[in-house]
Amino acid sequence: MTDYVLEPPAIPSVAIAGESARFPVRRIFCVGRNYAAHAREMGKDPDREPPFFFTKPADAVVYSGATIAYPPETRNFHYEIELIVAIGREGFEIRREDALAHVFGYGVGIDLTRRDLQFEARDKGRPWDWGKAFDQSAPIAPLHRVTDGVHPARGRIWLAVNGAVKQDADLAELIWPVPDIIAIASRSMVLKPGDLIMTGTPAGVGAIVAGDKVTGGIDGLGTIEITIGPALGGAR
Repeated sequence: MTDYVLEPPAIPSVAIAGESARFPVRRIFCVGRNYAAHAREMGKDPDREPPFFFTKPADAVVYSGATIAYPPETRNFHYEIELIVAIGREGFEIRREDALAHVFGYGVGIDLTRRDLQFEARDKGRPWDWGKAFDQSAPIAPLHRVTDGVHPARGRIWLAVNGAVKQDADLAELIWPVPDIIAIASRSMVLKPGDLIMTGTPAGVGAIVAGDKVTGGIDGLGTIEITIGPALGGAR
């Protein structure tokens, strides 16, 4: 038995729909600008850019229904609704045609972003970590296991703030669909059980403030809900 000088942290995990067992989270990979309209919204040309990835720490995961403190050092806190892919089988240099065999299930998530910090880092050629990888930045609803080999390739994906719909698109609009994302990501590192992939967000991203209620969903995968609480440490 290993002896640690500190108490090891709890294993981050995500609920599984209809089950008491939970999905342990190893790493969170995120795909940037994977819907054409959102890429243009961010001032980029989606037809000329290959997919790129950034990460969030596993313990950024938050359950659906949580109240999330407005984070410090930002005045421009954004929502981004996303399809979540949960990896259940290890693979490296996975062929596109084999990619879906590595998927455990799917879910609904929100990539919370300190947009001002992200843009400040981007404009200076620095990593995005402080804009993307902060505490409580990855709310994720219960995952749905793949059943009967059915994988979502189309279906409505949406998000609303205080009941007003802000993002409304279809999974069929993904520039790089799930098999491509898995195949491309696995060229750079070994994907392992417990890895999550946030697949990108549609157009319509925007700011949220303390007191806002954010809801969203994907056809066949249920819904997610979070409330934005008071500022943690105050605004910058």
